[in-house]
Amino acid sequence: MVTPFTVEGQVNYGMVEKLADYLVTHGSDGIVVCGTTGESPTLSWQEEYELFSIVKKAVNGRGKVIAGTGSNSTSEAIEATQQAAKLGLDGSLQVVPYYNKPPQEGLYEHFCAIAKACPDLPVMLYNIPGRTGQNMTPETIIKLAAVDNIVAVKEASGNLEQTCKIYCHTPENFAIYSGDDFLTLPLMTCGAVGVVSVASHLVGEEIQGMIQAFLTGDAAKAIEINLKLFPLFKGLFCATNPIPIKAALNLVGWEVGGLRLPLCSLSPELEEGLAKIMQELALI
Repeated sequence: MVTPFTVEGQVNYGMVEKLADYLVTHGSDGIVVCGTTGESPTLSWQEEYELFSIVKKAVNGRGKVIAGTGSNSTSEAIEATQQAAKLGLDGSLQVVPYYNKPPQEGLYEHFCAIAKACPDLPVMLYNIPGRTGQNMTPETIIKLAAVDNIVAVKEASGNLEQTCKIYCHTPENFAIYSGDDFLTLPLMTCGAVGVVSVASHLVGEEIQGMIQAFLTGDAAKAIEINLKLFPLFKGLFCATNPIPIKAALNLVGWEVGGLRLPLCSLSPELEEGLAKIMQELALI
């Protein structure tokens, strides 16, 4: 979920509440708060905790609320995750530590320490090498899947072979989610069960329809929906996420505001191209 801002650059908590309500009534089973799309690097922890509380209240049991409490400092991630647990959130999204590039054993110990510190809170791992600078290997993910409350992975490596390997060597109840809208359907053929989506801000019901069609055996319908939405999936990544999705939401009338530096607005040329895609899908 994006984090709406006011004209002055403050978190627009009123719009947060409205957007969260919209998402869970238009196809989303859950909401990740303060993830990549939510601009977590430029939010203070106090802002994040307030966002957790407001989204939890707005969703009101109609879906899961997952807290983005990852950090490249293990102690900081533990503190934030414990706070999310106290606030009653349903789970935690834990990104691979960035910049300091720990070895695979360090990744294993990092995630184990977080899970152990919050044993009653389900943890979703988040593998996104394009942002963190390294790939968490299938072997590390498979080891971590044996930890009781590490229950899922958001796979944004773009590697289908890696997804297949994870699926084949983890418990049946360990869930794999695509981290990219455009790879959702391909990853589902490798065992993924869904997506942590950006495009669901605009086409959540259609994405839910694609997923359910595939899971119920109607591959042709799933392919049809995927191909229809594919230009939008790609268009929303014409620049660094969440720059395009914020532009798109503003175009359809959601006043989510701009971005905090160092992120900046979408260029007029790219916005024009994105608007054309949205017009072709009758979104504007």
